[in-house]
Amino acid sequence: MRGEGIRARKALGQNFLVDRNILGRIADIVEIGPDDRILEVGPGKGALTEMLARRCARLVAVELDTRLVPVLRQAFRDNPRVEIVHGDILEIDLRDLLASEGGERWKVAANLPYNISTPVLFAFLDNRDLFSRLVLMLQKEVGDRLAASPGTKDYGILSVFFQLHFDVVREMIVRPGSFHPVPKVDSAVLSFVPLEKPRVVVGDEQYFRRLVKGAFSMRRKTLWNCLKSAGLGLSGEQLSEALAECGIGPGRRGETLSLDEFAALSRAMMTLGGK
Repeated sequence: MRGEGIRARKALGQNFLVDRNILGRIADIVEIGPDDRILEVGPGKGALTEMLARRCARLVAVELDTRLVPVLRQAFRDNPRVEIVHGDILEIDLRDLLASEGGERWKVAANLPYNISTPVLFAFLDNRDLFSRLVLMLQKEVGDRLAASPGTKDYGILSVFFQLHFDVVREMIVRPGSFHPVPKVDSAVLSFVPLEKPRVVVGDEQYFRRLVKGAFSMRRKTLWNCLKSAGLGLSGEQLSEALAECGIGPGRRGETLSLDEFAALSRAMMTLGGK
């Protein structure tokens, strides 16, 4: 068996997916065509890598664990379409890694360690033009947030930011027994398809992000109180004016606002001098 004797490192958040039925389903969800280029993050011992490599034109797999890199390179030494990159996905410049290989967009397959999933998600979000499809396995709790609807307990910053730019679909739940070692929580596989343009017009996106973060900063407080404390450049009177213009009651809470309402509020606040 490839990588036999190499144990998962808790410090790296490793849980190796060993259920071949689940691995096969993930490979199917990636929807690989013969001309596709695939970025795999965290290939581990290469079980999914092997399935992906059979179907695509080019595969780049990024692995941090120094013990696994030589194992993977040995396993795929006779396949010129596969490149094993030793590195930390949080430190690698995705644009340098992928854009240098041509203009076609990449597909992503990743089993993200729970302890780095959020910063990796934001790296994909901020480089979304590089990708045509992402299939990510995450802790179920994080997956629930990404796919959540307004008014639910899971709806928050991740929901708003990612649904602005992607069609997000929860594809399946993966139970702990599919991994070794067995984690304590369920995982979820989600697919992300980048939109050609943002779902709604937000104006200045950096301002929009600050507004959304402010709205969720104190979930038990009203929207007005949260935004007044968020340093968004408006007086209390101006904030009230912006809320009224958008038909949003100041006593509402951030988790009740739809993406459309957040966008309208961002535009209104900017018009009134938000900065």
